[in-house]
Amino acid sequence: MSLATIYSRATIGIEAPQVTVEVHLANGLPGMSIVGLPETAVKESKDRVRAALLNARFEFPARRITISLAPADLPKDGGRFDLPIALGILAASGQIPLHALEQYEFIAELALSGQLRPVRGVLPVAMASRQAGRKLVVPRENADEAALISAAAILPATDLLSVVAHLHGQQALFPHNPSIPPETDHTAADLCEVYGQSHARRALEIAAAGQHSLLMYGPPGTGKTMLASRLPGILPTMDEQEATEAAALASISDSGFDFAQWRRRPFRAPHHTASAVALVGGGSHPRPGEISLAHCGVLFLDELPEFDRKVLEVLREPLESGHITISRAARQARFPARFQLVTAMNPCPCGYHGHPSGRCRCTSEQIQRYRAKLSGPLLDRIDMHIEVPPLPKGMLSQQGEPGEDSATVRRRVEALRQRQLARSGKANGQLSNPEIRQFCLLGPQQQALLEQATEQLGLSARAHQRILKVARTIADMADSPRIELPHLGEAISYRKLDRH
Repeated sequence: MSLATIYSRATIGIEAPQVTVEVHLANGLPGMSIVGLPETAVKESKDRVRAALLNARFEFPARRITISLAPADLPKDGGRFDLPIALGILAASGQIPLHALEQYEFIAELALSGQLRPVRGVLPVAMASRQAGRKLVVPRENADEAALISAAAILPATDLLSVVAHLHGQQALFPHNPSIPPETDHTAADLCEVYGQSHARRALEIAAAGQHSLLMYGPPGTGKTMLASRLPGILPTMDEQEATEAAALASISDSGFDFAQWRRRPFRAPHHTASAVALVGGGSHPRPGEISLAHCGVLFLDELPEFDRKVLEVLREPLESGHITISRAARQARFPARFQLVTAMNPCPCGYHGHPSGRCRCTSEQIQRYRAKLSGPLLDRIDMHIEVPPLPKGMLSQQGEPGEDSATVRRRVEALRQRQLARSGKANGQLSNPEIRQFCLLGPQQQALLEQATEQLGLSARAHQRILKVARTIADMADSPRIELPHLGEAISYRKLDRH
């Protein structure tokens, strides 16, 4: 029979839909055609496959070869279909047994010599192959990444000959067991290196415990960036689902997945010249942007007012929904984007408003215009606004006791997060409005205080709800079942940048 069927996978976002590669040999003038919405890299595979088969000493059939990539309306790109196309030609021409192909999926680019080259986005493919109950043959360079998916049968291979020998039963490919890095979120940046700033350190711990977004403002050199870079080190250790989602997003990105970063919370800090597409993702073949690459981690935006206002506004929907959908004429891709937003800004254009040196010469109009670069709706969506003042004179030169290290703070944060998960199934920062009414109940005194603050500060309904979520986290840190006046008062104090 001159028809063979091979299974492979495409990529759309972080999904890997099945692609059935059908190869048919017919009489007629020799030639090869590929149908099924192939893009340029896929069309060029016929030249790579032909050279690889000949250099591996296989017979290339001098017949009319038709290759169908089904489903026909699913766009296919990249060189990932080289190996399944080559095996389909060998199977259709009787050079390998057809029955041996049913339990496998194949993904690899072929060199002209027949060597297997690595491809991008292997992790989602491994997840889908495991769900389909098939074994996955990948290039050896992709094996460690693919084998991170537990219970997935990953067979690494170096060249086309070794794959064919395995299918013939001559020399088996053995499942790959990677040496998984230790399950740790330890980083070189430790919280004990931050001197002073006890108020900012507490706010950072509150943000980590409840998964709250944070804005820090203060003069240059007060430690805003230093504090933000320490946040991933005090966040709870990633669970299996979080680690897999974050790794899958990195896998399909242009930079690829770094195996050493397994179970480490991402920390993304794009420059303020970044475009909206760089932040949310996009392109003709949609790729994840910074907000998705920061999924389950931290997105740090330094010099916040220097970002283009239109760029910042694209953050509003993902901050609420936890995902971003990128639509193009030919396709639509949905990427998760549940990140923890941390931002930093100066109090004025020169940066020294309120500094003890008195060097600031900015007028009130200049300061107002500078802060007006941040829209009210965006500030509404940031849970906590804190001031990071200059350090007292001589603080850096003093040889005092260092503050708590990241490991100590992380243990408290993990205990608090577990309490929140046991109560509501999610962190306090992710509570919905009905859940806020259920878990953030206030007494008469607390309700009166919040109403007074809402009126005097001109708070929106969204800011009102975010105060309640922060207050719930502060109450948890005090081991209090109810939100008391001190907890609510502290939460209100973290809304200093709200406008009337």
